[in-house]
Amino acid sequence: MKIFVTGGSGFVGSALIHRLVTEGHEVSALARSDSSARRVRTAGATPVPGDLADLRETDPRAQPWLAGLREVDAVVHVAAHMEFWGPDSLFEQANLVPTVALHAASVAAGVRRFVLVSAASVSTGSQRLPVVDELTPEGRANIAYSRVKLATERALLKARGGKTDLVVIRPPFIWGRGMATLDELTEVAEAGRFSWIDNGEHTVDFVHVENLVGSILLALTRGRHGGVYYITDGTPMPIRNFLTPLLATRGVDLSKSRSVPMTVAAPMAAMMDRTARLLRRKTAPPLTNWLVSWTGRDRSYDITAARTELGYSPDVTLEKGLAEMRS
Repeated sequence: MKIFVTGGSGFVGSALIHRLVTEGHEVSALARSDSSARRVRTAGATPVPGDLADLRETDPRAQPWLAGLREVDAVVHVAAHMEFWGPDSLFEQANLVPTVALHAASVAAGVRRFVLVSAASVSTGSQRLPVVDELTPEGRANIAYSRVKLATERALLKARGGKTDLVVIRPPFIWGRGMATLDELTEVAEAGRFSWIDNGEHTVDFVHVENLVGSILLALTRGRHGGVYYITDGTPMPIRNFLTPLLATRGVDLSKSRSVPMTVAAPMAAMMDRTARLLRRKTAPPLTNWLVSWTGRDRSYDITAARTELGYSPDVTLEKGLAEMRS
């Protein structure tokens, strides 16, 4: 297949390109800078000069790089502005508007399949169930990034699809060699600012980057039009059991980290979160509602739909992924 990828110079995108090329696909990828083009080329794809920000123009069809969509079989939209803080308007302009325009251009070009990489966090917020699936109402997410991700999904599902099938993938925390979030976690821990909530006993879910990539490859030919699929490693566990060995790959010992009870963390986060928003601060406070919901509530995702409709089966185990990161 001929496949066009956005976000190809990033953590997930570069792993996706490498896998697609290895399996014999012809891949082109959007590159907004010379450095991005080099990373895309190194991964094995042909860089296409352009920027998703171009699609915020009045007539995005005027962007020359969109003409190449007529030559591809599928589009995989990985790129997104990702932050845990900021107003909805920022993410609407950075993520929703370009995604809607890219999908519309793909439909107009006759692309057979459009795969959107969304986020499991669309249901992190007012939705408090310990286990959710695609039929569970998402509620209202407690960060703008996730609220706008859900709005983007809904906009595409309602849009004119023509002959273009749409498949949406929802991964939770993505991990593996090269993950940027590990740098941030390491910095926090080494500065002595890391704390568990309720001793790290709450259940979290996650997905190795290669398992996520595998699900995307399956979505290129499988899954129903309009299908939405949670994708995980299928091994939810207490956050302590996940983060402790993950940070250990960087030589960080979390065994003596302090713990804060949820009854203290939740109201503290609510106060700090609300104050920072009222003051319109551009950076998040040390403790937010989102952070408390991720680390202080049980949450896992039922991947039955992905298993049955996509044929998804996670291959990379926690042990295998950690061994690779230690090597």
